[in-house]
Amino acid sequence: MHEEHHPAALAGSKEHSGHEGHDHHRMIEDFKKRLIVSLLLTIPVLVLSPHVQQALGFELSFSGSQYLLLLLASIVYVYGGYPFLKGLRDELKKKSPGMMTLIGVAITVSYLYSAAVVFGLKGMDFFWELVTLIDIMLLGHWIEMRSVAGASKALEELARIMPSEAHLLLDGKARDVRLEELQPGDRVLVKPGEKIPADGAVLEGESDVNEAMLTGESRPVSKAAGDEVIGGSVNGSGSLTLEVKKTGKDSYLNQVIELVKKSQESRSRTQNLADRAAFLLTVVALFGGAVTLAAWLFYSQDFAFSLERSVTVMVTTCPHALGLAIPLVVAVSTSLAAKSGLLIRDRQAFETARSLQAVVFDKTGTLTEGRFGVTDIISLSEAGEEEVLSLASSLESRAEHPIARAVLDLARERDLSIAPAERFRLISGQGIEGLVEGRELKVVSPGYLKDKGIAVRDERMDKLQQEGKTVVVLLEGDTAVGALALADVVRAESKEAVKRLQEKGIKCMMLTGDNRFVAGTVSKELGLNEFFAEVLPHQKADVIKKVQEEMVVAMVGDGVNDAPALAQADVGIAIGAGTDVAIETADVILVRSDPRDVVSIIELSAKTYSKMFQNLLWATGYNVIAIPLAAGVLYSYGILLSPAGGALLMSLSTVIVAINARTLRMDGR
Repeated sequence: MHEEHHPAALAGSKEHSGHEGHDHHRMIEDFKKRLIVSLLLTIPVLVLSPHVQQALGFELSFSGSQYLLLLLASIVYVYGGYPFLKGLRDELKKKSPGMMTLIGVAITVSYLYSAAVVFGLKGMDFFWELVTLIDIMLLGHWIEMRSVAGASKALEELARIMPSEAHLLLDGKARDVRLEELQPGDRVLVKPGEKIPADGAVLEGESDVNEAMLTGESRPVSKAAGDEVIGGSVNGSGSLTLEVKKTGKDSYLNQVIELVKKSQESRSRTQNLADRAAFLLTVVALFGGAVTLAAWLFYSQDFAFSLERSVTVMVTTCPHALGLAIPLVVAVSTSLAAKSGLLIRDRQAFETARSLQAVVFDKTGTLTEGRFGVTDIISLSEAGEEEVLSLASSLESRAEHPIARAVLDLARERDLSIAPAERFRLISGQGIEGLVEGRELKVVSPGYLKDKGIAVRDERMDKLQQEGKTVVVLLEGDTAVGALALADVVRAESKEAVKRLQEKGIKCMMLTGDNRFVAGTVSKELGLNEFFAEVLPHQKADVIKKVQEEMVVAMVGDGVNDAPALAQADVGIAIGAGTDVAIETADVILVRSDPRDVVSIIELSAKTYSKMFQNLLWATGYNVIAIPLAAGVLYSYGILLSPAGGALLMSLSTVIVAINARTLRMDGR
């Protein structure tokens, strides 16, 4: 409510672009300049103040000394106090009194009363309290703004990671152009060690690309023709020729920055609570100041003393720390998440993540890789498993289908010899055949065996088929040499993700359109609590609704056919978004296809909430002690808080809140 005038406003979107980051730097420098000038003028003000002279036991008075004191204090009031006076005006214009109103009222009342004393009003001026109060307020703001600036640095770094130029290929020649000149369809050359200038696809070349700054993926990712690359990632040791796919606002990086800005702007329940508390504190401060003034006047204290108590109450009660408590934690956690490939779109849902009781995963592409992989090799002859795989991969090297790719991948992984296949021929819908090193081989489906009346009896094959796996048989002539079972490969990270979630007491479930056998096999392999199979896309939301009757639920899916379920869940998490981050139905987007990031989101949510709670507790709690001290309840014991002391306490509480927010960290990142 009153964030516009103090550095907490940085936690919104305003300070995250390079230009606005520069503005913020200017503001920090401006506060520093005002602080230095005010501090230099404070020295003669202290020397000329009767209060200070009495306390230190010296006297310095000359003709017009009180007018010089007024002049120096006026400069500090106008120049040093300007940010607070401007804030006071802006807040009153919006009918939203807040921190600046309190400081503005406190320094104005102090200044006008002291000026009136110079011109003959009976009483004691407190110019020295006024200037030291302004000094401490400026110092507190300056330290706080520098602290806040760190929270937005992550996004400024993101905005800065794009190169300024690209090597555009025209008629086979490279010409350096500014990034803004690139258009989708352009071909660009990226040399070793350079940053990739735009989102695109590799046309020629092979290299390892470091995407850590964008997706949190620590290992370089190998790229070859046909692979997608993200603008801003760093090319490794090979040259790449790319076709530009997305530029400007459509690029991955820009979408990330926009998402994070929106997230930092979006309200959270805790922020609404903090705003209400800050408004109440402002009302308490203004009311408390008035009551303190009236009470001390009633107890026969002079006006100067009563006014000093009133000013101290107003300054001490400033809801400055409250205004900063939540936005700064939001800025830190959102930036931290973005740098790790976790994009938060909805803060309320993100806050709910810490209370999750169940996580429902989509199967294909989420718990599994969404591609065929060889899961079992069976020898049906004297040939060993490696020979079966080597012969099958030699024949499959001429084929194009997913089974062929899976068999070849495993053979290459195991570094097996792949011989050339001759007289290669497709057997329509049933397999392939050819000559490998003089041996007549076929890789065929069980349907082919049935059609040809070839009997292959093996319990292991029957069991694998019952599990829903695809089984192919390697024949030499009409004799079975071995068999290969293939299935959608379960991600290596899925088992760890499920284990870690279950350790937190969170139930793990799976939702899939696949048959019960396939679902049961995956569920058993991962140790899931429950699974729902043969569920059509439009029925997924109903399943989530049913689970929600008993538990707080997150749905994790790929964001396409899972959209209704993602929208229905308490927390919708889209996984494996890759370069397409604009998934409208998800609350959180995980850029990497890593289910373990679901655990990271839950842990970050819990830590963020904890920091918010600590900050709220501190920002409101210190007032319980500070306000009575400021009002002078311990005056009879000789304990009195000066306006500058109150300002110091208030500034200290603000800086503690800022530093506490910046200690937020993510585990294992």
